[in-house]
Parts: sequence; structure tokens; C-alpha cells
Amino acid sequence: MSSPAIAAGSADFKRINRAMAFGGFSTFALLYSVQPLMPLLARDFALTPAQSSLALSISTAALAVSLLVSSVLSERFGRKPLMAASMLSGGLLTLLAAFTSDYTQLLVLRALLGFMLGGMPAVAMAYLSEEIEGSSLGLSMGMYISGSAFGGMFGRVLASVISDFWSWRAALGLMGAAGLYAAWEFWRSLPVSKRFRPGQGGFAGLREGVGRHARDAGLPWLFGLSFLLMGSFVSLYNYIGYRLLGPEFGLRQSAVGALSVLYLLGIFSSVWAGRLADRLGRRNVLYLVMSVMFAGLLLTLFGNLVAVVAGVGLYTFGFFATHSVASSWVGRRARAPQALASALYLFFYYLGSSVVGWLCGFVWEYGGWTGVVSLLGAILAGAMLIALRLRGLAPLEAGAPAAAGAPPG
Repeated sequence: MSSPAIAAGSADFKRINRAMAFGGFSTFALLYSVQPLMPLLARDFALTPAQSSLALSISTAALAVSLLVSSVLSERFGRKPLMAASMLSGGLLTLLAAFTSDYTQLLVLRALLGFMLGGMPAVAMAYLSEEIEGSSLGLSMGMYISGSAFGGMFGRVLASVISDFWSWRAALGLMGAAGLYAAWEFWRSLPVSKRFRPGQGGFAGLREGVGRHARDAGLPWLFGLSFLLMGSFVSLYNYIGYRLLGPEFGLRQSAVGALSVLYLLGIFSSVWAGRLADRLGRRNVLYLVMSVMFAGLLLTLFGNLVAVVAGVGLYTFGFFATHSVASSWVGRRARAPQALASALYLFFYYLGSSVVGWLCGFVWEYGGWTGVVSLLGAILAGAMLIALRLRGLAPLEAGAPAAAGAPPG
């Protein structure tokens, strides 16, 4: 007989949320700490904006591929060991990146970092879906995404401040040390899986699982949604720095990095949206929070700094709320292999970050901020059409077997 699912308020629920907060923090702090450093990399290595964006895009592309491999390994060997190894290697690779002598070496280490970090995000979503009871899953997923938002904020802000007063190398060195500490806290806090059952391993199982999820009426739409939304969100933060550092606003590097404090809004909105979706249903919440993103995007067109900051804040609030709703929907809807469904969602999530983030570099060079907003607006319009399509999605049949730990949704 399988162990009972963990409910909100229990000791194990608190331990899981603590560990996942460190996991989300480490993954996104290490991954995105280079984002505000892109103008400095462009200056030091004589790069174009599109070339400097590869320091992030190559990591997210490698991460996207790694997610599928990690899902296969986690189905055979378990969740906790793979996540802990991912966090440990991420910290070590970030430390090494601080000592690179040229841009090629930095890109190689950033690609390895992305690949190794793949052991955390998809496996974390699967772990939560297996261990947490359905009525508490939205809250728990929101807490994990809150840790991710804090990590993304902390990594960007700290890297900007340190690089402004010392160097981008010092910034990466400190981030690597923080990643190693987070790995230790994660290992000692996270309970061992009690509801995990090894699935079919190997790439034959991967092919079969991809086909099963692709035939679902809702999952492919959620995968497409993740590609579009993450691509637009990363692009906004990739290139808003170039605008704010330029002659229109003339801000310092540390001031531009401080813009990432707006991630605090994501920490709040992901938990809020998770609770709201548990009460009102994901279909009713998704379209609402995406409308907030669109309003924020339009505000960034103004030449007033307050309006730009408010627009980025609204976009951040809406994005993390949307991600919380969509990712928990995948966990509730997917049948086994559960980790693969989460991995596919995040595969498209990070692929969007890589592809759209890189392409927007060319748009920035030739169309400036107006061109970037036009492209992101078109992408967001496509995402809103998908959200409308999902509002009419029929729930899984009551007797259909959802993945372990994830009731039909």
C-alpha cells in the first residue's frame, strides 16, 4: 500500500517547501545571474547584443534538452538524488565560469551548467505532484515557483551590484558559492520520496511517454503556452537593460539590476494564483493573469521611468501567476510517466527562453525597444488564444488514471 499524500500544514509539507525553496532559488539564481551582465560581456568581449545573449540562451537550450534525459533517469533512480546532484554541479560550474579567459570557454561552461541543472526543475514538479495531495498541490507548486522567483531576483540583483563595484567574475564566483550552500540545505531538508514508483526506463519509454502526452487534449496546448510565455518574459528582461543603460535613461549597472527586485511580485503572485486556481479552477484564472501581462507590456513603451518600471512589474506579476497555474495544471492532468509530462512542459519553457531570447537580439539591433515590444505583443497574443482554447478543455474522465499523486484535472 502506498503512503498517504502529504497535506498542507504537516511537518513533511514544511520540510518539502523549505527544500524546494532552496532548489528553486539555486537553479534560477545560477541560470539567470548572467542576464544583467550581458552588456558588460558585450563590452569586454566585443560582442553584439545577440551574441552576448548566448551566455543565457545556450544555458537554457542545454537545460531544455537535459530535462528529457533527466526525466528518464529520475523514473529509474528516483527524484531526490538527481535533484541534489544537479544543484551541486551547478554551483561548481558557476565557480569555474568566474575564471574563464575567453568567451568561448564561458559559453562551454554555461552550456554544461544548463545541462546539469536539468536534473532539478522537471523532477521537482514530478516530486511535488507525487508526494503532495491534490488539494494542496497548487499551494506547494506556488511555493516552489516563489523560491524560483526569489532566486532569479537575487541572482540578477547581486550580480549587477557586484559587477558594478568589482567585476562580473566576482559576481559569478559568489553566486557559485551560494549555489553550493543551497545544495547542502536542499539535501538535508527534503524527505525521501515515499510515493515514487520506478517507471519504464530508457529511451523506448521516453518515446512511448511523449506519444501518450502528445495525444492528450490539453497537454500540448500547455506546452505551447510555456514556450511563448517564457520566451517573451526572458526577452523583456534581456533587453530592457540595454534601453535603461542607454542615453534615453542613462542608469548605472546596479540600478538596472535592481529592476529584478520586481521578482518579489512574482513570489507573491505565484502563491496567490496557486491558491486562487485551487478554489476557482485553472480555466478561470489563466486568462485573467495573462491580461495583466499584456497591460504591463504596453506600459513599457512610455518614455517615463516610473511607467517603464510599473510595466515590467505588471508583466512579472502576470507571468509568474500564469506559470504557477499552468505548471500545476500539468501536474494534475498528466498520466504516468509524470516526470516526463513535467519535463516536456519545461522543455518548451526553456526552449522558448533560448529561441525567442536570441531572436529578440536581432529585433533590438534593428527595431529598438518598439520592435521588441511589437514582437512580444504578437507572441503574447498567440498565448492568449491558447488560453481561450484551454477554457473550453474538458476535464479528464473521472475514472481515468492520472499520474501518481496527481488527481484528474
